[in-house]
Amino acid sequence: MSVNIKENLARVEEKITAAAEQSGRTRSDITFVAVTKTHPCDMINEAIALGVTDIGENKPQEVRDKFPYVSPVKWHLIGHLQTNKVKYIIDKVCLIHSVDSVKLMDEIERQACKHGIDMDILIQVNISGEESKSGVAPDELEPLLLHAAELSRVKVKGLMTIAPKTDNPVTNSVHFDNMRRLFIDISQKKYYNVNMSYLSMGMSGDYETAIKHGANMVRVGSAVFGERNYSQK
Repeated sequence: MSVNIKENLARVEEKITAAAEQSGRTRSDITFVAVTKTHPCDMINEAIALGVTDIGENKPQEVRDKFPYVSPVKWHLIGHLQTNKVKYIIDKVCLIHSVDSVKLMDEIERQACKHGIDMDILIQVNISGEESKSGVAPDELEPLLLHAAELSRVKVKGLMTIAPKTDNPVTNSVHFDNMRRLFIDISQKKYYNVNMSYLSMGMSGDYETAIKHGANMVRVGSAVFGERNYSQK
């Protein structure tokens, strides 16, 4: 089945704009990351030609393999990242969303020093407490925030979460509200080398709800590119 990326993007943009306005903000306050997991480079390039400026990939290997064939764009690593895979993406992405340990922070620091670059990261929080989700529990977050003070190349720029899958996105409102409160609390405490610029939450099924409850970065894939084709992997 063919996918009309142009129409899908227009629909997503319209919904982001409406949700932002309902939360007292404007479209320019929201960063839209188009998630391209399993999708081919020609689809990614079509989206970029239509105005997409930020691309998100779940797997570091996909960033590495697609990078040479995709038009210039900001790349985000949004999926789980093992320490031995940092080397694949350190010089390619602008933001790593999924940092959930001091060990991973240290490896990103080591690789960033090796390449002579700064690397922005988000700390992933498991706000719902689901065992299947990556991320630190809210009460385990502070050691990572304090550790940032010891790093010279890694810059903590905010928080990320993945809400539970649900048929009714409104049910995730409580998780999004809890993330927003955490985000504000950390901002007020003013940790060194921690700048709460981005609250990354909301995907294809719940990005409107996430924006209404404080997200300023959303990660939307299937609503733009259609269902993922895992047979390609």
